[in-house]
Order: sequence, then structure tokens, then C-alpha cells
Amino acid sequence: MRISPEALTPPALDPLVIEGAGGALVPVTRDLLYADLFARWKLPVVIVARTGLGTINHSLMTIEALRHRRVEITGIAFVGDAVEDSEATIAAIGRVKRLGRLPLADSLDPAWLQSAFAEAFDLGDFA
Repeated sequence: MRISPEALTPPALDPLVIEGAGGALVPVTRDLLYADLFARWKLPVVIVARTGLGTINHSLMTIEALRHRRVEITGIAFVGDAVEDSEATIAAIGRVKRLGRLPLADSLDPAWLQSAFAEAFDLGDFA
């Protein structure tokens, strides 16, 4: 089955969360990357980055790929153990807002996620 990019239109919901599974340069089809889809939709994105080894490179490449396509970046959210220097470095070099960080969880349940999100982030940053 072939995915038609024209059929990939985001629903008119507010708020709307769409996960680009795997990263901005992952192909949706052989002719379409998630970054190209985000550019077509003209919606702001939040980059979610792990805090482990390699995150500076991956995050800065993602920022560059999205900016090259003129995709608005709301900011970057981190997931994992705190790595203050890496997180600050990415925000500074990438010129993106550091939105916060979620810790790793053994089990994602709605109550835990809601509580952790409220503690780690300012909802106003996503408006």
C-alpha cells in the first residue's frame, strides 16, 4: 500500500499533537520526510530529545533540518536523566527555547504523565 501525501492532512484540533516517529528526517514515504510534511502543514513543532549520548548532534541536526524547511520551532523538550550542560548547550547553539524535561518512567499511565508534565513544563510555552 502506498501512502498518498495529499491524504496526510492534520485534523483541525486544538491542541493537536502529532508524533513524527523516529525523528524529522525519517521517511513517511520514499519521497517524503516528516520534516517536509511539517513544512507543508505550516504548524509549529516541539522537538523531543533524549538526554543520552549523541543528543547534542541529533538535536542540532534536527533543528537545522527544520529551519532549512522554514518550520517554526516552539522549543525543545528533553526526556531522561538531567544532563544540564548538554541541554543548555543545545538550547544556546540551536537558539531554541528549552521547554523542560521529563524523567524516564517505568510505566506511562495517564495520571503519572499528567502530573510529571505539569511539574516539568509551563503550559504557556506551548500556546
